[in-house]
Formats: sequence, structure tokens, C-alpha cells
Amino acid sequence: MGETPSPASPSRRNFLGAGTGVIAAAVAAPHLASASPAPGPLPDQSQQHEPRKIPIGVFDPAFSDLSLDAMLEKISGMGIEAVEIGTGGYPGAPHCPVEELLADSGKLRAWQKKFEDKNIQVATLSCHGNPLHPDAKRAQQEAQTFRRTVLLAEKLGVKVIVGFSGCPGGSPTDTMPNWATFRWPPEFGQVLDWQWKERVIPYWKQAAQFARDHGVHRLAFEMIPNMVVYNPKTLLRLRDAVGEEIGANCDLSHLFWQGYNAVEVIHFLGKQNALFHAHMKDTVMFENNVARYGVLNPAPDNDDLSQASETFRAVGYGHGANTWKEIMQAYVDVGYDGIFSIENEDPILPGEVGVERALYVLKNVRSELLKTA
Repeated sequence: MGETPSPASPSRRNFLGAGTGVIAAAVAAPHLASASPAPGPLPDQSQQHEPRKIPIGVFDPAFSDLSLDAMLEKISGMGIEAVEIGTGGYPGAPHCPVEELLADSGKLRAWQKKFEDKNIQVATLSCHGNPLHPDAKRAQQEAQTFRRTVLLAEKLGVKVIVGFSGCPGGSPTDTMPNWATFRWPPEFGQVLDWQWKERVIPYWKQAAQFARDHGVHRLAFEMIPNMVVYNPKTLLRLRDAVGEEIGANCDLSHLFWQGYNAVEVIHFLGKQNALFHAHMKDTVMFENNVARYGVLNPAPDNDDLSQASETFRAVGYGHGANTWKEIMQAYVDVGYDGIFSIENEDPILPGEVGVERALYVLKNVRSELLKTA
């Protein structure tokens, strides 16, 4: 059947090469090509944004095997400037005992001081879960995690909470989530209508009001398959229904494989003032398998990589540094005021190694952008 993609990682020497002054990043093997999205036209801006050194941070589950103190020592030594802290849901809360911090102001202050002592900003709190789950007990737990995260953000002065929109069942009697995207056959249209009217909009109106009441005005949803918000269109549908508290965690890794133009998405959401957070994570496309199986063919685990059409990679292992330069420039162009948060879900470069590789690319690209501004 011809060649199958090898997931073997290149050496650091092959990965890093001087091109146009930006550190170039190679793909995983010669036949694992992934086209760089062409930059879209700049949106009309009412003002020109001064160049800003956007902080580069990390989402802390990449260091879930380390204690808080050990993680801070590690990322401080790496030159990381900010953190996105998990508070529950799918990523867990490896470094944030939320209930203890809410109950004891002394413990809260001591926890906060650990970051201040390392000059690391606690930029966002993240509770990726499914508060729309048809299992009422599960949904209640996820909603409680969200509310506690809001209360902690209020105490810390954190302005952005990151998460998922969730996915309900397809009817009042369903026991498992039902992700519907296409309105035909007609029963799927009925599923979508019921989900949005009876579950999605009512829950998030209430949740956004709770956040608003506690001084949190940015709920950054990751646009990801299997959740009702999975692309910019569904994000803006929810924003229109609920309010301007709803915005994007722009994790391009989920959009690359669906064929989106990364720069165009950033400009589009930026014009809506809906860019609240940015996960920095790459995707490599295995073109031979895309040709055979299409894009709806991810790898559930490492053993399936040879048959997969795509998989997540550290920044620079799916798209080259020139593409990431265009992406980072686009964030500057629209006046993005958040952080670049490295999320490492690379199956080949796990944990610290993947974070280091992504950080290397992002810092060099940012340095070049600031020099040429």
C-alpha cells in the first residue's frame, strides 16, 4: 500500500536550522509534509497596535509529575514567563488545591507568593470539562468545578478562565453526549435544535452571569471536536446568544487538521474582540494517510500513529517557523493581550522535552518580530 508515515522524531540539530534569521523547524520526516497556511488579508484596524512582548507561558499538566515547587523551579530555569493553571476537569489540578485555597486566605497568599518569587504570572485558570453532560451528577460536578474556578480567579485577580463549551445528549433521555454537526438526516437537525435551546444556551447564560457577578469577563472556549463549540462559527453563535463574556481559546492544533487558515481565523476572531487565550500546539498531517482515509482519522494512542492522518506535535514539528511567525504576527496585529500558552500533547516528545522544543521556536520567532517591528 505504499509508504506509511514514521513518527520518528528528528534530532535537535535537524530540527533547528538558521533560515531567514528565524529558527526553522522541520517536520517529523521528509514525507510528513504539512502546508503552511497563507496569511489572510489584514483586517481593517481602527488603530495601529504597538508591538507588545506577548508573554510565553505553559499549561501546567505538562509537568503533572512534579510538585508545585519543583515545577516552578523547572519552568523558571527554562525562561517561561507565565502559567495557565489547571483547576479540575479533564486536565486535573496537579498544582492547585482549589478548595484549600478558597477556604484559607493564608494558604492562598502563600501559594500566590511562590509564583511571584519566580516572577511568573498566573495568567489564566483552566477547567476543561463537560458541564452539559447528560449524566446529571457528572454535569453538577463539572459546573461546581467551574464555579470554584471563578471564585478562585476573583481572589487572584485572574481575568481569563479557559475550558470547553461541553456537549449534552441528543434528547432528554440520553445518557451519553451526542456530538451533532450536520442537520441531515432530519433527526440530527432536531438534535441540534434541542441541544442549543434546552441545554447549551440556558446553562451558559447562567454560568456567564455567575462569572460576571464575580468580576470575570472572559470565558475562553477551546474550539474542539466533540464539543458544541468546535469552530469560530459555533463560538460566535454562543457569544451572540450569551454575551461578550464568551470568547476563544484559539488552539490552532484543532483547526489545522480541519483545513483552517490560522492567520485568517486570528484576524476574524480579533475583529470580534473574541480572542481571549492562545494555546500553542502544532499538528502534523500524514499526507499519505490523509489521501487514503481523510482527516477524520486521528491517532487515539501511539500504537495507531502509523495509520493516523494527523497527530498533535510540539510547535515547529507540524508547521515551520515561518508559519508560526505569521501566526504570532497576526496576534500582534489584532492587539491580542493574553499569553502564548504552550500545551504539550506531543506523543513523541512528552512533558518537558516538548515544552522545551516549543519554547525554543516561540522565543526566537518573538525575538525576530520585536527586532523588525
